[in-house]
Amino acid sequence: MKKVYARRRLSILAVLTGLIASAALFNSPSASAALPTPVSAATARSYLSQLTVATENRTGYSRSLFPHWITISGTCNTRETVLKRDGSNVVTDSSCAATSGSWYSPYDGATWTAASDLDIDHLVPLAEAWDSGASKWTTAQRQAFANDLTRPQLIAVTDNVNQAKGDQDPATWVPSRSAYVCTYVRAWVQVKYYYDLSVDSAEKTALTNYLTSC
Repeated sequence: MKKVYARRRLSILAVLTGLIASAALFNSPSASAALPTPVSAATARSYLSQLTVATENRTGYSRSLFPHWITISGTCNTRETVLKRDGSNVVTDSSCAATSGSWYSPYDGATWTAASDLDIDHLVPLAEAWDSGASKWTTAQRQAFANDLTRPQLIAVTDNVNQAKGDQDPATWVPSRSAYVCTYVRAWVQVKYYYDLSVDSAEKTALTNYLTSC
């Protein structure tokens, strides 16, 4: 009888262990996850109407004031987490570096098989955030912004496309792939609204025009 109870206890422990492991995998940042979907066009239009319009000021900006990439889980930092999230069949080594996989860049429609061909774009650039309110934040707040995996703020894209974008806002730059422009501007407004960042007049005009067509 004792052996039967012992076997039952072992069986229950095995099930519990399996459930815990499954939960850990599900909740782990390194597990497969989708890029956050931006708010609807109607919500973006509502958000945009509530944003403060102000002249931008870049005085004192330095990229180093936005600490990134931080450790997200184990040996994986923010860049590596986004690469795994946004790629297909991504394989990583013991240091969490992507050794193989496939990545589709929604900005230009290109597909890449080497992680070195991808940049992680801050959709609302760090300099743009600084210009529109982040200069008043604490370092901890700027770190949270620079590593935000919850809002549609970080995305893996073709490196030279990201470099061409630089710190431009939608008044002067949107993705060349027209099918993604609506998604891009909705995400832009969502991020600015969440972080209570301002827009300049040209930026608001461009966002308003793009959202009208969404």
